[in-house]
Amino acid sequence: MSDRPISITLPDDGRIVRGLVGDGDGPTIVWLGGFRSDMTGAKAEAVAAWGQEHGRKVVRFDYSGHGGSDGAFEDGRIGRWFGEAKAVIAAEAGPEFVLVGSSMGGWMALLLAREQPAGLKGVVLVAPAPDFTEKLFYPALPPEMRACLDAGETVEVPGEYGSPAYRLTADFFRDGARHNLLDAPLRLGVPVIIIQGMADTSVPHAHARRIVDRLVDDDVVLTLVKDGDHRLSRPSDIALILDAIGRVTEE
Repeated sequence: MSDRPISITLPDDGRIVRGLVGDGDGPTIVWLGGFRSDMTGAKAEAVAAWGQEHGRKVVRFDYSGHGGSDGAFEDGRIGRWFGEAKAVIAAEAGPEFVLVGSSMGGWMALLLAREQPAGLKGVVLVAPAPDFTEKLFYPALPPEMRACLDAGETVEVPGEYGSPAYRLTADFFRDGARHNLLDAPLRLGVPVIIIQGMADTSVPHAHARRIVDRLVDDDVVLTLVKDGDHRLSRPSDIALILDAIGRVTEE
C-alpha cells in the first residue's frame, strides 16, 4: 500500500507544506526530519516501511524550503518550521501519537512535547540538536562569518556530505535563540528515548547528555552508539531507531 500525499496550507502566507501519510492504526508515528533533509531520506523511509509492516500510521513531511514544500530555504526559521510541524500534527496525527525527531527534528519534537499536547505518548530523539543555532552552529562558524551575521548580513555556508552551499540570514540565528530549550528544566510528561552517536562531529554526545539533565522528571533512556556519526543511517543504527519506536509506541 503506497503512502497518500498531503498538502497543508499555512494561514500566515498561504505556503503549502507537503507530506506523505502511510495509513494504519495508532498511535501515529510523526517523523520530524533534520535541517536541510527531506521526507525521502533513508531513516524516514525506514520508519515508513516499519509502519506499513506493523500496521501503524506514519506521517512525514517537508518543512518549507525543503523537499517538495513551498518556500525558499533562506526564508526558513526555527519558529516557522515549528509552526508547520504543529499544523501537520493537528491535521494528521489523530488522538494518539509519538514524535520521532532527527537532528533539528529533535528540537522540533522537544518544542512540541514541552506544550504537553493531548494524545502524546512518547518521544524518540535521534542525534537531537535543540538550540543548535546558538550553542553549536554559530560558535563553529569562521570569525568573518560571525562578524557578518553580527552586522545583520546574510552568509553563505558550505554544504555537508557533498550537498551544495546555502545561505543563512542573521534573523535565522536570532529566531533560533528565541526557541532555546536547554537553559531551563524541561518537563514533558512522557517517556523519552535518545539515540546518539559518539563519533558525531555535528552534535557532540555531550549535547545529548545535557538534554537528559534538563529532563528532570521524565523517564529517559540514552543509548550511545560508540562509532555512530551524525547521520545514524547504517542498518544497525536504523534498527536501534525502529526498536525505540516500537518500545515507545507499545507503552
